[in-house]
Amino acid sequence: MQRRKLIQYAGISCLSMAGTLGTSSLIQAQTKPTQTPAKPNNGLTVQWLGHTCFLFTGSGYRILVNPFRAIGCTAGYRLPKVEADFVLISSQLWDEGAAENLPGNPKILFEPGVYEIKDFKIQGIASPHDRQGGRRFGTNVAWRWTQGGIKIVHLGGAASAIALEQKILLGTPDLALIPVGGGPKAYNPEEAKQAISVLQPKIVIPTQFQTVAADKKACDLVPVDAFLKLVSGMNVQKIPNDSIRITPSDLPKTGTVIRVLNSTNALAQKK
Repeated sequence: MQRRKLIQYAGISCLSMAGTLGTSSLIQAQTKPTQTPAKPNNGLTVQWLGHTCFLFTGSGYRILVNPFRAIGCTAGYRLPKVEADFVLISSQLWDEGAAENLPGNPKILFEPGVYEIKDFKIQGIASPHDRQGGRRFGTNVAWRWTQGGIKIVHLGGAASAIALEQKILLGTPDLALIPVGGGPKAYNPEEAKQAISVLQPKIVIPTQFQTVAADKKACDLVPVDAFLKLVSGMNVQKIPNDSIRITPSDLPKTGTVIRVLNSTNALAQKK
């Protein structure tokens, strides 16, 4: 697989257009972390900012995945305008690709490939963003990296079954973020459960389900409880806040645990 140098948009506002963003709008850039890297296995903090958007902090880096625009299923959330070293984009749909006007000078990755920055590696793995081979919503990029001693896979808006080649590239993560809310461009609860059986992660955080932030007339997702009913025999815990701290010693020795974060703090106003 071709290895790419770190890339950065020449014009971040291009993502706000509905059209496809070409490689001509990219420039190569060297990068340095905004803070001194900590020990690689000192743990990871995961903060849910709504929908499939999460902020990962550890190893001296802050990685923001899938900042969004407030529309449809994300209508009631604050825009995730947080500082980060890297921003990972799973697709250029409005709920997964709003990378414009972010604070600071983050480096933005949106294409499949392997990106190496010093001793830090991020891999993007392509899959269809729908159940019609990508003909409706194009390509989804799942992201894989290790941070704070935790192997992470963020499936983005996965909607198609995990093929053998994708399974090999994704590996067996310590932490998997898996969409569960259904609709035409994300796993439904049954498909999410199947993805867990394929990946065998140690910890699962469900994503992309209907919350109180949704404009229910414009949101085609179901609430997380539909997924939780299917996995009721597993170790399931609802976390009362939007963040969780994970260290390598926290990982279960066997099986998979499911942790559901609370996105109330991400709401633009209380509902």
